[in-house]
Amino acid sequence: MLRKAIAGCAVQAPWRMIASRPSTTTASSAVDSILLRSLRDHYQEVAKMTPPPKVSPPSPFTIVKGALENNGPVLKRSYGHEEINLYVMRLTQHYDDDDVIDQLFLHVDVSKPGQKDSMQFLCGLYPDALGIHSVSLRPKLEAGGSLQDPSKYNGPVFGDLDERMRDEFHSYIEERGINSDLFQFLQAWLYVKENRNLMRWFRSVGLFVTDQKSTKGA
Repeated sequence: MLRKAIAGCAVQAPWRMIASRPSTTTASSAVDSILLRSLRDHYQEVAKMTPPPKVSPPSPFTIVKGALENNGPVLKRSYGHEEINLYVMRLTQHYDDDDVIDQLFLHVDVSKPGQKDSMQFLCGLYPDALGIHSVSLRPKLEAGGSLQDPSKYNGPVFGDLDERMRDEFHSYIEERGINSDLFQFLQAWLYVKENRNLMRWFRSVGLFVTDQKSTKGA
């Protein structure tokens, strides 16, 4: 009975059946508009955020040109005949007795001329301390990129080394200026970079939704 009633309505007034089901194109356009509005609002909200005060890196480190636009090193310096590059990876927060503790993951690359490998440290950088997570010898980044040979032995777990050796490695990088004095600059720098990346992401997604090509460097 119900099927016959629906069929009868379709025959007598087909326009009513069509009107009750919006076209896919119309629905898609409405969804796109809502998404674009949200992307625009969030873009404007991020754009209004007040950046942290401008901070200079501790001497003798200098900012690598174009660091904000790529995933390369942030700071560099020379130490004797060594070249030292610093990469900041991300900011995390954890809690200790209800206090929020900020931590930066720092990649330190120490290279020497004529050496095919560089000594690389992965560190946790805090406002008042620095801790080493790992130490390894790997191909120089300019020669081997960020790839590593999975068959190559990169060294023991840092925590398995005896305390004296761990202390000596800390002294080694501290002698080269790798310490908590870097935290304030790198924290501010990372904030600016992540802010730019977020704005770029909102804009790029909006251009994709509207089927427009992003301009170079946007």
